[in-house]
Amino acid sequence: MAAIPPLVDGDWLEARLGDPSLRIFDATTVLAFPEDGQDGYYTLSSGRDAYIEEHISGAAFADLLLELTDQQAQHAFTVLPSATFAGRIGALGVGDDSVVVVYDQFDPARNPGAFYQHWAGRLWWQLRLEGFDNVAVLDGGLAQWRREGRPVESGETHYPPATFTARRRPELIADKAQVREAITRDDILLLNTVDPVTHAGGRTTFSRPGHIPNSRNVWYEDIFDAATGKLKSPDALRAHFSRVGALDPSKRTITYCGSGIAASVEALALATLGRDDVAVYDGSLTEWTADPDLPLETGA
Repeated sequence: MAAIPPLVDGDWLEARLGDPSLRIFDATTVLAFPEDGQDGYYTLSSGRDAYIEEHISGAAFADLLLELTDQQAQHAFTVLPSATFAGRIGALGVGDDSVVVVYDQFDPARNPGAFYQHWAGRLWWQLRLEGFDNVAVLDGGLAQWRREGRPVESGETHYPPATFTARRRPELIADKAQVREAITRDDILLLNTVDPVTHAGGRTTFSRPGHIPNSRNVWYEDIFDAATGKLKSPDALRAHFSRVGALDPSKRTITYCGSGIAASVEALALATLGRDDVAVYDGSLTEWTADPDLPLETGA
């Protein structure tokens, strides 16, 4: 099967359920914010139990929180070393010839107060970071699949182990030093994907309030349809990203957020518009705000 688009729908996926090279993964992590928009960090837990209760027929579970992140790192969701990632994703059944579709269980109808549940984009980005292109995100995830009356099941599915060859693309990830340099560069766009209140410093979620200097803000929730959890139309996405210059081919774009999740989702959205060269600052504000020597700004 040829390389696939970054985003696919239920028709595309259901038509390929019998393909022996297909690997479907539920990548859900459970996130809870402090109540009533108060200051403070969010809590995280594995989405495995939700997966066992219900998932797309034939899908396996990919644990972003406990298995596909570096547990020895200081900050949550730090990427694994390439060789370690290759071994773990291979153990889940992804080989060099696989076709991977990732989804998560966010459902705005069931979780209206916790919109932040888009995890599929993170695994999509991790696979692309390691040189794997045959990966797509299912638009709308499990909720849309269920609304369309497509097959679901409970329990657990496991694919036979495979050999995955990691070929890291360093241009798709940014570290603290690169972001610090980008502050003074006109040819690099820093794109903050957190909510406008947190961006402006009106809420302290991380160690210090504010945003990295010279950043623009596109809240990741604004790129989704709040009723369905699907990405907005290409025209609507272009409007959001054009106003901050994220579609300017002369600039390198680096996305960041709290821990690299929403930043990965916006990298996915930009890839649907042809910008598949976007880098993610993996440490994001969790790492940046923890270092008192690094600058922050407040205000819009």
